[in-house]
Amino acid sequence: MMRSLWTAASGMRAQQTNVDTIANNLANVNTTGYKTQEASFKSLLYQNLQSTSTNNVGEEKPVPAEVGLGSRVSAITSAFTQGSLLESDRAFSIAIEGDGFYQVRTTNGEIQYTRDGNFSISPVAGGNLLCTADGYPVLDQRGNNIVLPDIYPAQDMAVGQNGVIGFPGEDGNVRPLMNNGYEVKFGLVQFNNPAGLHKAGSNNFSATVASGDPILEDGNPNLTQSMTHQFYTEGSNVDVANEMVNLIVAQRAYEMNSKAIQASDEMMQQANNLR
Repeated sequence: MMRSLWTAASGMRAQQTNVDTIANNLANVNTTGYKTQEASFKSLLYQNLQSTSTNNVGEEKPVPAEVGLGSRVSAITSAFTQGSLLESDRAFSIAIEGDGFYQVRTTNGEIQYTRDGNFSISPVAGGNLLCTADGYPVLDQRGNNIVLPDIYPAQDMAVGQNGVIGFPGEDGNVRPLMNNGYEVKFGLVQFNNPAGLHKAGSNNFSATVASGDPILEDGNPNLTQSMTHQFYTEGSNVDVANEMVNLIVAQRAYEMNSKAIQASDEMMQQANNLR
């Protein structure tokens, strides 16, 4: 069997994954906090046709004769660049500017992380629970649920750029929300390698060995503190024009590999027709 058949087939499979990745980026162009992904490729094994090649007088050449056996996807990496801040009329829409992630607690108790600051409230005993669209509680800097007391209208919640949550006082100034003697603020965390986060779905991520453990921003002088902006959401960082160019390139690469398969088939057909 001709090597080119399998080599070109591996290229078609790799480019199909590339197109799938680009399609996912375009599908999430309006997803809050979405981070664009990019497929990377690497070559497969090389086969030695001749370990030491020689010229017509028997002298050794400096390079051997090797042929590659195709390519495959090596990684699909997310680019955690800042998305555009989009204005919102909701008091519970809070965008992050910086490298931070919100912490949320899922129904099974797992802590996950998100850039999606399009929050909601859910009535609980004694107040309103600040949560995600899926109902997951948002956590403060001490890992506790953020509960807005019902003595204040929830829509009056105010969030400072440092993440502190409060309500307007009688004097017109914002009074921080207190919980057991400390000011409640969003428990923003950062990761040494955010590209290593596991995508858990619903705009959430889970920490992995590759991402490293979450590092709490609060009180950490070694981190550049993120800022929170109320009445804004973070749009996706997908560049539609760039994705369309990548789609054209991937499609052409797919076509060229299919042409290589067609050429190999025609060469085999010619060989089979020899008399």
